Amino acid sequence: MRRVVIPDLDSSRYARHVLHTDASVWTEKNCYADLWIELLHALRLDPVAMLPFTIAIDFEGDQWTFFKPSHDELYELYGVDVQELTIWRPLLEHAKEQLGAGKLVSTEADAFWLPDTAGTDYRNQHTKTTIVLNDLDLEQQRLSYFHNAGYYTLEGEDFIKTFRLDAPEDPAFMPLYCEFVRVTRARQRSQAELAAMSWELLRKHFRRIPSENPIARFRDRFNADLPAMQARGLKFYHAWAFAATRQLGSAFELAAFNLRWLESCGRSGLEPAAQAFLDISNACKAFILKGARAVNSKKPYDGSAMFAELHDAWSRGMDVIDRQIRS
Repeated sequence: MRRVVIPDLDSSRYARHVLHTDASVWTEKNCYADLWIELLHALRLDPVAMLPFTIAIDFEGDQWTFFKPSHDELYELYGVDVQELTIWRPLLEHAKEQLGAGKLVSTEADAFWLPDTAGTDYRNQHTKTTIVLNDLDLEQQRLSYFHNAGYYTLEGEDFIKTFRLDAPEDPAFMPLYCEFVRVTRARQRSQAELAAMSWELLRKHFRRIPSENPIARFRDRFNADLPAMQARGLKFYHAWAFAATRQLGSAFELAAFNLRWLESCGRSGLEPAAQAFLDISNACKAFILKGARAVNSKKPYDGSAMFAELHDAWSRGMDVIDRQIRS
């Protein structure tokens, strides 16, 4: 009656990766990147090696790129294979089979029923997020899962609602998007090998960075959108800030962490870029609060100095990486 893939995990004593502790600027980045950091950490694989994808984010008009690790890169680095799971029967039946076969299940879920979101979404608002199922106890109706910055357990009504056990069959209900994660082929590489692969990933993703500094477009869009945010209030602003400011700041914190790790592995000359990207991360954390005050007060806000700082830091960091790649 119980299926578990990664044994010996206890949600009450789970130790997060350092990227999700108070030592980080952004404890939570985005749900997909966060769960991969913790999932790899739980598999005793180093998630820092996968992080070069963060430097290529761009301002997409009404948001910054929702950065996610590539499935191909996860396989190349760690031997972890991710494939879409076709949902042609109830999710619980798929979960029983896949977990029983030693494969984790990544699925969209409603944060309304996830107790780790207490104080925000839990029993408060319906929000789509992504979780990874690891430990399923059918008899006790208990599930332990990865979500955001940690590993958690739900049970009782939360279990019933997450798997829609009390809902009649509804032909209009669209199945949630799911993937299975095959970890039986996971492989441990030496730090030197991981660092060499991560450097090549950084070179690859650097070719994808925006051709012009994207901070200018971010600045112009914020200035244009501020009156509407002031009219619609803080709830609208916080949704905007999650899609925009948080994604920018948290992505470059991860990029800085990767660069400093590469430097510690012997790739010299990257520290100035790491510091520039950390400057972006810290400035965005302050901007979240300043923007909220501007929206709440409905007063004009002059962010020109802050945006100039962001613009300069992005250029400085990318220039350093460019020189190191060319050297």
